[in-house]
Amino acid sequence: MGAGDMEEELYRVVVNDEEQYSIWPLEKENAAGWRDGGRSGTKAECLAYIKDVWTDMRPKSLRDKMDREKGRTLSPAAASRPGDEPSSDI
Repeated sequence: MGAGDMEEELYRVVVNDEEQYSIWPLEKENAAGWRDGGRSGTKAECLAYIKDVWTDMRPKSLRDKMDREKGRTLSPAAASRPGDEPSSDI
């Protein structure tokens, strides 16, 4: 196989449960734990797609954990702002 043949090999974008992206040869069955990511083409095309869509490199489980922790760190006093109190004009 020559160097030019490598550019013509087709790939698919694959994604795992942690929303991490990779590429996989189009003619092969996806590896365990990976599903189609919705795009196929040359290596360069697939990598360009991944660059556009994979903007947060943190695994999904870490993003979820950080979001939960962020929600816990807001105290009720910090969460309310002046003017947010219920009105006592009843």
